[in-house]
Amino acid sequence: MATVAAMQPGWNLGNTFDAIPDETAWGNPLTTREMLHYVRSQGYNSIRIPVTWSNHHGAAPDYTIDAAWLSRVRQVVDWSLAEGFYVMINLHHDSWQWINGYPGDRTTVMNRYTALWTQIAGAFRDYSPKLVFESINEPQFTGTSGDAESDQVLNELNTKFVHLVRESGGGNATRLLVLPTLNTNAEQARLDALTTTFNQLHDPNLAATVHFYGWWPFSVNIAGGTRYDSNVEQDLVGSFDRVYNTFVSRGIPVIVGEWALLAYDYTRPGIIERGEFLKYIEAVGYHARTRKLTTMLWDAGSFLDRNELRWRDQGVYEMMKAGWTTRSGTASSDQVYVPHSGAITSKTLTLNPNGTSFQGLRQNGVNLANGADYTVSGNTLTLTAAALTRLAGNRAYGVNATIEARFSQGAPWQISIITSDPPTQAAATGTTSSFAIPTQFRGDQLATMEAKYADGSPAGPANWTPYKGFWDHFQPDYSANTVILKPDFFAEVNDGRVTLTFHFWSGAQTTYYITKSGTTVTGGTS
Repeated sequence: MATVAAMQPGWNLGNTFDAIPDETAWGNPLTTREMLHYVRSQGYNSIRIPVTWSNHHGAAPDYTIDAAWLSRVRQVVDWSLAEGFYVMINLHHDSWQWINGYPGDRTTVMNRYTALWTQIAGAFRDYSPKLVFESINEPQFTGTSGDAESDQVLNELNTKFVHLVRESGGGNATRLLVLPTLNTNAEQARLDALTTTFNQLHDPNLAATVHFYGWWPFSVNIAGGTRYDSNVEQDLVGSFDRVYNTFVSRGIPVIVGEWALLAYDYTRPGIIERGEFLKYIEAVGYHARTRKLTTMLWDAGSFLDRNELRWRDQGVYEMMKAGWTTRSGTASSDQVYVPHSGAITSKTLTLNPNGTSFQGLRQNGVNLANGADYTVSGNTLTLTAAALTRLAGNRAYGVNATIEARFSQGAPWQISIITSDPPTQAAATGTTSSFAIPTQFRGDQLATMEAKYADGSPAGPANWTPYKGFWDHFQPDYSANTVILKPDFFAEVNDGRVTLTFHFWSGAQTTYYITKSGTTVTGGTS
């Protein structure tokens, strides 16, 4: 428990040694000592180094690990330990590349698994106890009758892993070993199955691991999951309560080996609205900390710019950092919209103090005037018309000013003052492989899109909901003034007329009609 507590907070060197076939194959630069030093300087105490071994070992029966690959992994482990990190290594995408076939070919898969872990255990046998082994990333299996049988199969692999590492002696006799649930899922049945493994092993130096990417509709922005709402909160609290009650309360530590949101990606901006993501970050930090869970951020390049050694969004990092020790106040939104022309009226936001107290508003280090610029009644913050008029300046479309709400502790809450008019759209023709709706966004930003047939039933993929998947099915292109409808959307749309409703963050909506005939698509506002 003390070791896992000391690992908080943790960071993943994602899409690097787990990339296929090699370290830079998925777009990240070679790992440097300077980069590791920077991450350590930012307050991270542990680093998870996912490693995919599949492409870096020889044939049966020895499955000899490529010497150059093992040497490179060791180099980065050595650098990390020298920086003062706890370090966790594993078998990563091996899970779905070949370990998943274990139920149908137990001998071959177990021999390969055993050979790899025997070599890894041998190579790191006498390393610092701050080096940690994780048996398998996100274990999954084909050919079983269901999750219950898969749980049993995983039990066999986890048990074999613990025995062979322990039997290798040296520092491995007492090294912290980390065992995942099936799919690193936090459902109670999965936790119970792993509990059985712990009970059978009677090993005092084991930790459990799950992954957490939030309530799925919010994590990917589908089915209208645009906001950090009660669904997201209940999913978070339920997951963390279950792992606490099942493991931590019994003295078995838990590492949330990966966490983020699935669709948070700097190369696909807009899927997750920034303020809603910040609320999620704040909540994950609080609920993990109060349940003594160690969290390891999944970072495949979306948080740290590894070339520049800076955070891509400093405010996102600051919210995470605050969550390691305290709570931060938030608000119902981080956006206030004012019109491009005409009178500007006062606007309200609801404060979420989260146990803090509101201290005031500030812009560029200068306090706004309570009374003249804003008022607070209970948790209702009102920005006056005079303040908004001043902040909006010449009212160019888009963000005209950013202010921050400051609380008694934690990270400040940034609020963008945005000028917009209702977006407009125009007629278009195209094909199912290339169709874009001319859109004048006029300072607004797209939140989600609904698609319905004439009878009101959901159109397109994910036909259990009218709200389609942001980026997978539709994508705004603000520089080109279009909304792109993706081939994956049309692949599951019937011929005929479909009504699209676009929802924007200002609250504005547009209605657009498309007609599909084979591969031909036409669209318009009527």
